[in-house]
Amino acid sequence: MKLICMYLPQYHTFKENDEWWGKGYTEWTAVKRAKKLYKNHIQPRIPKNGYYDLNYDFENTLKMQSNLMKKYNIYALCFYHYWFNGKILMGTPMEKLLENTHIDLKYTICWANETWTRTWYDKKNEILMEQTYGDELDWTNHYNYLSRFFKDKRYLKIDNKPVLHIYKSADIECLAEMRDLWNTLAIKDGFDGIYLVVGNTNGKIEKRTNCFDAYYNFEPGYSICHKRKKLIDYYIYLLVV
Repeated sequence: MKLICMYLPQYHTFKENDEWWGKGYTEWTAVKRAKKLYKNHIQPRIPKNGYYDLNYDFENTLKMQSNLMKKYNIYALCFYHYWFNGKILMGTPMEKLLENTHIDLKYTICWANETWTRTWYDKKNEILMEQTYGDELDWTNHYNYLSRFFKDKRYLKIDNKPVLHIYKSADIECLAEMRDLWNTLAIKDGFDGIYLVVGNTNGKIEKRTNCFDAYYNFEPGYSICHKRKKLIDYYIYLLVV
């Protein structure tokens, strides 16, 4: 078994975050705001290697993380990727990795296909960036962007197929058509198609088995949402016995 870790690229500033959340906002801003909720609760926690910035110290940060991966037998990273009909958010870390070919790090990509809202402020209906799925032109443009990474020798492949994850595939009604097009374009690039991995999340579950090659359970959201009765029955059983 090979372990792949999800990699959140939110630890750097970018224009839209500055506009939506305030100048200089990154995920570290939220981490630093953490407060104790109970006795002996250790919050906020300070990262061992500091509050790294993927804009200004990218190379050293990725080298450090690559060394950690080797130390703890992590096979690859899976970078979250945000594509909105050609608009890319938080793409800098992934693109910098592509440029720095000397960094010894296997990786793959997960399209985090969600609409961005002000959920953190309990304003789920206030849309910041809407996720839509376009037509063949958008699918082609999306593939052409991703293909630069697919051609990287460090990019994870199975049976000569670049591995691409989709976070909430069940939200994509045109997934079969999209995948067919991507397979065609991948074959033109010298691959044998796309190896598509979908996530079982707290959203709708993908039931179109002909649309993907593998899946993973995104916990704890998957079990809390879809296995709640089993979990409750299990806890009751533990209490009884």
